[in-house]
Amino acid sequence: MLEEQHDNLQDADGNLSSNADQSLQTTNDVPELAPEAENVNQDALNAIDQSNAEESEDISLRDRHEIPLVDYDTLSMEALVEELQKLVATDKVMSIKEHIDEIKKSFLAKYYHFIEEKKEEFHAENPDTTEDFHYQLPLKSTFDHYYTEYRNKKNSHFKSLESNLKSNLENRLAIVEELKELINPQENIKDTLKHFNELRERWKNAGPIPKDKYNHVWNNYHFHVENFYDILHLDREARDVDFKHNLELKNKIIERVAVLAEEADINKAFRELQDLHRIWKEDIGPVSREHRDAIWNQFSDYTKQIHDKREQLFEKQRGNEVENLSNKKLIIAEIEALGTVQVNSHSQWLVQIGKVEALRTAFFNAGKVPADVNEETWDAFKTAVRNFNAFKNSFYKDIKKDQNDNLAKKNALVAKAVALQDSTDFAATTPIMKKIQEEWKLVGHVPRKYSDKIWKEFKAACNHYFDKLKEFKNEENAEEIENFDKKKAYLDSLREFQLVGDHKVDLDAIKAHIETWKSFGRVPQQRRHIEGKFNKILDALFDKLSLSKKEGDMMRFANRLDNLSENNDTRKIENEKIFIIRKIDEVQNEIFQLENNIQFFTNTKNAKKENSIVLEVRKNIAIHKETLDTWKEKLEQLRNLTQE
Repeated sequence: MLEEQHDNLQDADGNLSSNADQSLQTTNDVPELAPEAENVNQDALNAIDQSNAEESEDISLRDRHEIPLVDYDTLSMEALVEELQKLVATDKVMSIKEHIDEIKKSFLAKYYHFIEEKKEEFHAENPDTTEDFHYQLPLKSTFDHYYTEYRNKKNSHFKSLESNLKSNLENRLAIVEELKELINPQENIKDTLKHFNELRERWKNAGPIPKDKYNHVWNNYHFHVENFYDILHLDREARDVDFKHNLELKNKIIERVAVLAEEADINKAFRELQDLHRIWKEDIGPVSREHRDAIWNQFSDYTKQIHDKREQLFEKQRGNEVENLSNKKLIIAEIEALGTVQVNSHSQWLVQIGKVEALRTAFFNAGKVPADVNEETWDAFKTAVRNFNAFKNSFYKDIKKDQNDNLAKKNALVAKAVALQDSTDFAATTPIMKKIQEEWKLVGHVPRKYSDKIWKEFKAACNHYFDKLKEFKNEENAEEIENFDKKKAYLDSLREFQLVGDHKVDLDAIKAHIETWKSFGRVPQQRRHIEGKFNKILDALFDKLSLSKKEGDMMRFANRLDNLSENNDTRKIENEKIFIIRKIDEVQNEIFQLENNIQFFTNTKNAKKENSIVLEVRKNIAIHKETLDTWKEKLEQLRNLTQE
């Protein structure tokens, strides 16, 4: 863009004009002003001259303004490495220096903060360890790789630059010496002008020189150029033509600067203004004295306007930085407050940790603060986060012991499960394995580094056992189905059975049927209704026998016990026991009540003999005692069954 501007300023046959020097660099040297600068705003001109002097050393800086400076503090470490990779890929080594420095500062700040947190976590989880803390972040290695690549490029650039600067300085000094000797009365003026233009062209192409030599060499060169114009009266016509041509070029520059004074992008305007000042001073010769002050004052006035706008922009940025500082202080205060809130569960701490992470993100996104308090603010932030982590870690340190105790309990359960996983005594082992699983659920958390391993061991042992149990039940199921088919066929034949009328023969026959039925074995759970059908047939047969009520009842109960025992139905056996105990209590209470009632009648003074009511009560007592004996006998049989 600058080259296009300069070309537009050129006259087609402009004798003494040339393109702008392309070298740009950054330093703090302030060049001396051109003669026209004596009566203008010195601050504005100093800002321009200082920037141009800084850019004299390294041409690679000319395009630095094309790369926007990002607020790198707001980026994550991953994003910073991506930005570093993109910048290092460019050949403009010095134009990215400021970017690289900012990226390095932001990345290392976040990295060291991250490492500090990991170190605190390590010592919190291992309070008694004597091991040194080590943590390898692959992203840091990637950052180091690209930063080393940039540093090597920069070193190589400086080595090449140093040699070029020295050679260019010698070349420019030689040009100045030739300018001194340019005036030769014996030489044709046209040849002298031609030689002068050749020297200016050589000066333009001479390249950058050391920034500490820039002002001295340029002023020396400028002095001898002005001196040449002063002696140009030997050819006044040629001088006046050149004065006119230079005036036209400088007026065009003033027109362009007037436009820049209205440019919304102040930084862009200032950068172009720098280039126009360089063209004005270095590439365009002087104008006649009658116009010199007027056009310079006009040029410098526009320069001041742009400079003032730039200062306003800086002031606004400083105001934003102060506001950012206020926001960051509030964030730090919130983190400090969270570092004093006592919570007593892992879930609550996760909420607190989430809040701090959100505040950390807000801190990094809050933007830059004034440079003089940047380090202080960062230290305050790190301290607040560190104190919160220490407070958090004290909680986890306390629960660490509980987790180790839980680990010991779960290891014991794993050992039990592994010891029982190959057992084939399924009836005895299955309840134990189920109990072990229930106990596992009741044990709390264990240290994270052991949780997956110990769970896999426990799960493998349990799965191994229950897979064997399932396989066993599948085999057993086939046998039970076969038993059901046998019982179903036998039940059909039993319906045709008839008593012969001989009590002993019939009783023996019924007992034989019971034994045969029992010999068939268990049937599937879902088909045990066939047992009820068999019991109904038995009940009908018992009713036809002349058995006492107790004898028949006990035979039915014995058959029921056999079924419960055969199916190993511990739950039903226990329920049966509870039912019988309850019935015994009920009968005993009935007997107690009846005996109290009969005492009321027998203690009457006029009672000479027992009346019908007393006799009825005594009869009921006898019946209840017989029933009580039956229930007690059943309970005894049941207890004998559970002890076997």
